[in-house]
Amino acid sequence: MKLDKVHNKSKRIMKKLYLGEFAVFGFEVTFKVKVANDVEFDAFIDDIIEVVESRNLIAGGGGTLNDYSLFLCGDGRYSSASESDRAYMKNWLEINACSNSIVIGDLVDGYYGV
Repeated sequence: MKLDKVHNKSKRIMKKLYLGEFAVFGFEVTFKVKVANDVEFDAFIDDIIEVVESRNLIAGGGGTLNDYSLFLCGDGRYSSASESDRAYMKNWLEINACSNSIVIGDLVDGYYGV
């Protein structure tokens, strides 16, 4: 199916396929973690989880003590991440002493990657 042909689909089909107004957007976050040991790493990950949940987002991904990558999107069925979520995550990671080399991706379709 070509995603640029959504205008000829019924609203019901667009909803089932997460197209058009029902598209769910998210963004990727990659960064390097600088901690001394596994205990600090676990505490840092707990902090990230708390921040993500406080923004009503969900995250998938993972990494190692050096490199970490997450994809974040809204936690509701048709909810999306926003530009303010991107800015908040970037700011939070920049002021956190445990992360550096932060790259925040653009908002993309969470189902089709467009």
